[in-house]
Amino acid sequence: MVSADIVVSMVMRAVHMTGMIVASVLLLSLGAAWLARVRSRHMSVETLLVADRALPAPMLFILTVGEIYSIGSIVAFPAGLYAHGVSYGYWFLGYLLLAFPVGYFVGPAIWRRAKQYDACTLPEVFGRHFGSMAFERLTAWACVIALVPWGQFQFIGLRSVLDTMGFSAAPAAGLAGCAVIAFAYVSLGGVRASTYVAFLKDVLMLFGIVAVGVGAICMQYKLSAGHAVITTPTLPLPTGSSLVFAISTIIYQGVGFYFQPSVTPYLFTARSAQAVRRAMVFMPLYMVMYPFAVFATVFALRFLPSLPNPNTVFFHVAAILLPSWIVALAAAGALLAGLLVLAATSLNIAAMMTRNIAPGLGRRHPKRAINLAVILFLVLALVATAHAPAIMLTALNLSGYVGIQFASLWFLILTGWPVSARIAGMGLFSGAGVAITLFASGVSIGGINPGLIGFLVNCSIVFCPLWRSRSDVRVHNKKDLL
Repeated sequence: MVSADIVVSMVMRAVHMTGMIVASVLLLSLGAAWLARVRSRHMSVETLLVADRALPAPMLFILTVGEIYSIGSIVAFPAGLYAHGVSYGYWFLGYLLLAFPVGYFVGPAIWRRAKQYDACTLPEVFGRHFGSMAFERLTAWACVIALVPWGQFQFIGLRSVLDTMGFSAAPAAGLAGCAVIAFAYVSLGGVRASTYVAFLKDVLMLFGIVAVGVGAICMQYKLSAGHAVITTPTLPLPTGSSLVFAISTIIYQGVGFYFQPSVTPYLFTARSAQAVRRAMVFMPLYMVMYPFAVFATVFALRFLPSLPNPNTVFFHVAAILLPSWIVALAAAGALLAGLLVLAATSLNIAAMMTRNIAPGLGRRHPKRAINLAVILFLVLALVATAHAPAIMLTALNLSGYVGIQFASLWFLILTGWPVSARIAGMGLFSGAGVAITLFASGVSIGGINPGLIGFLVNCSIVFCPLWRSRSDVRVHNKKDLL
């Protein structure tokens, strides 16, 4: 019989080894961020925010997939499957498959508009296109509202990973350390540092997900060969309202994905429109990891059917099936995924606060103002994480309900549809308000995603022919058409 002291000693040794591996990876990531700083000839505001619009297609691919396939891929996706079944996987994977061909066509056009207006932030594109500083400030506030839950989403995921690693005794200290590292990425190299760190993160995250998935397959095969009784989990296909929700979500998020404030700014960093298109071609290849995440979740449904926190599903399975050093590498990849997006989100918010909302704050020392705004956001988000929900989907939904509404503005810009800033803003905020109200009230309209309903309201306002009177619009030159 093993004594309690021996068990405690074994656990402490495992936690110590995990901590050493994760700490080594984090130090390596800081080295990668420092390399980005060294390789930058200068560190201007444009370098910090858009990497001087100089990233070639391979680096843009690494940066974009590093931000798209965030900590949600290794934490939220298995958690959603575990808690909600196959219907969650339908829309999660379906909208990504639709988003990539949409991005292939609209991505280069978005880059050209950002280049045309010499914009480093989204509100600068909107304000300069519609010729309104007030509209620039208004859309900046809307972008911040959309990005704050997205940053919160990363902190929630980071806390889940730290808990599964055995560092739940002092969660505030762990998250504070994460905030310091995210700030270091920003201050060292801005968005270019995220590109360098993303390569390390991608290698570790792909390795971890594939390793856990393969381990789950091998264990289930071994049990089947040994004639063990295996309970087949119930995974009903979506029907009725759940099917309607899945289809409406695929359409809504697939079409609007690349127009969100959490994604679009990365396209600004490309060297050319052709670099954007070449990067888009290879985006779907990264989805090879999702089947392995599904295998891990099926294993959990069979052998771990009553976990109190679905966000810990993936790492519970990893701890059962794999050596602790592999689990530590997978956890390090998950931490880097969350840290990368957290750093980029805080940088975007800080840029809009100091360039669009209160430009006077950053007029004399723009980089210093951006860094201070990054610190402020990270501190506020860190405090708010103490009140985060158990499931990460709430923060993700709130971000999408506001963020995807910006697609209507991009439709106006890319098509040259002559609508005033006043009408464009009315559509944006009406759509977001309808979506959030329906979500908060719990009212279901046949299972349709409330975001899609809000988006339809948005588009019905901005594209209404009644607004196309010459007294109410600012018509743009023909050369501004797509």
